[in-house]
Amino acid sequence: MSLALLGMLPEHHRDLVREGEKPRTPKPPKTHRILPAILQRSRDFRHRLTPTETKIWKAVRGRQLGFKVRRQHPIDGFIVAFYCAEANRVIEMDGDSHGPRDQVDCDLAKTRWLEERGCRVIRPAAAQEVEVDLAGLVEGKRRLCEEMMGAKGTA
Repeated sequence: MSLALLGMLPEHHRDLVREGEKPRTPKPPKTHRILPAILQRSRDFRHRLTPTETKIWKAVRGRQLGFKVRRQHPIDGFIVAFYCAEANRVIEMDGDSHGPRDQVDCDLAKTRWLEERGCRVIRPAAAQEVEVDLAGLVEGKRRLCEEMMGAKGTA
């Protein structure tokens, strides 16, 4: 792009143009915001999965269910273990990492809050349930996602 044309661009657009390229318009700002502390915490959690969460992640990652599943995904002020945005489904874990009484109360409040906003929450009774029947849990998740997508298609 000639320097003459660069002079005609608004100041905030000039840094978006490389020599020989057409000007690009900046992306519009996101309308939803996640608090930076929550976003960073969710990113940190992605590197510290429990053994049970690791097994689930290996079974659902890469669209193995036919749906994209995100791990340690922030939704407003909460971080959910696994989230399928296409079908608005969440898998949350209970068990050893959620033992204290106040954590159980917090988990119930989180589940209520998510369900009030249309999310369907799948909460295995314990990590042992995942160990015993991972295939059943994953198949159930896949069926729930398909049901939701079918319901969206008919609505």
